[in-house]
Amino acid sequence: MSQDFSIFEAKDFELQGGTTLPAARLAFATLGTLSPDKDNVVLIPSWYAGTHRESLACLTGPGRAIDPDRHFIVATNLLSNGVSSSPSNTPSPFEAARFPLVTLFDNVRLQHKLVTEALGVETLKLVAGWSMGGCQAYQWGAQYPDMVEAIAPLNCSARTANFNKVFLIALRRALELDPAFEDGYYRRPPIRGLKAFAAIYAGWGFSEPFFRTEAFRQFGADSSESFVERYWEPAFQHLDANDLLALMRTWFDGDISANAMYQGDLAQALGAIKARAIVMPGEYDRYFPPIDNVNEVQLMKNAECRPIPSIWGHMTVWNPEDRLFIDQALRELLG
Repeated sequence: MSQDFSIFEAKDFELQGGTTLPAARLAFATLGTLSPDKDNVVLIPSWYAGTHRESLACLTGPGRAIDPDRHFIVATNLLSNGVSSSPSNTPSPFEAARFPLVTLFDNVRLQHKLVTEALGVETLKLVAGWSMGGCQAYQWGAQYPDMVEAIAPLNCSARTANFNKVFLIALRRALELDPAFEDGYYRRPPIRGLKAFAAIYAGWGFSEPFFRTEAFRQFGADSSESFVERYWEPAFQHLDANDLLALMRTWFDGDISANAMYQGDLAQALGAIKARAIVMPGEYDRYFPPIDNVNEVQLMKNAECRPIPSIWGHMTVWNPEDRLFIDQALRELLG
């Protein structure tokens, strides 16, 4: 595939953990035209194991709420996702398992530098994202409250919950316990670990009603097992294990209040968000159950929780029918 993204590079980029990356490379793509007043900018951060390609495919399009004919869309890639600076593409001394811990705060600060320094934009009309992308939408709202007009956090939370962390621990064990992993300095991909990783993901990604009604048949699978083999294993086997683990650390530590601004006070961080917000959990999401968002919006100034009525669990943005519901809310925020 020819390169379909640009690179913004920040020299000597200091991370929250104290490590300085000599060059933090943020991969991004844009669609549409920036208006003369620079007031039509929509930012879409990437999600776990995803890139700008999936973000644009799932959340934008002609005639959709986020439309390149009307908006200037900036799709960013998380650090550690294999496109931006990551364990798999960073030279020594930060290669492979030596890649430092990166937080959501670090990611959003780097995105802020891109938007303000490289693109000359001072106001974001909307930050919309799914899963870890939605966590970044929350992060933007709290980290730069005077810059963001609206946020749409989809299937996510402002702080990674303990139940969510149990899922992440299982994923981490699947990779690290493959003998081929060799503490992160593998000579060949830990395929067995990646297959176990995919199987764990399958049980959490969709919902119990999805499997009970055999909705997996629309993917060409005739059983739960073939669904794992046809859909989930190909989704992860081509990815770098160290990249997945580094991204997982970012997810595990996700907390919009874990910074000097809020000192771990989540209520204060949520209360500081000025942006209009429609928070959309999946009705059957197991990673980020609606109760987390119900509690969060009660602490926000101008927010509502609008659950997506879908049996697709966490995977709502991949379902064309659920996109109709999501786009309705996005149109309200953009209107």
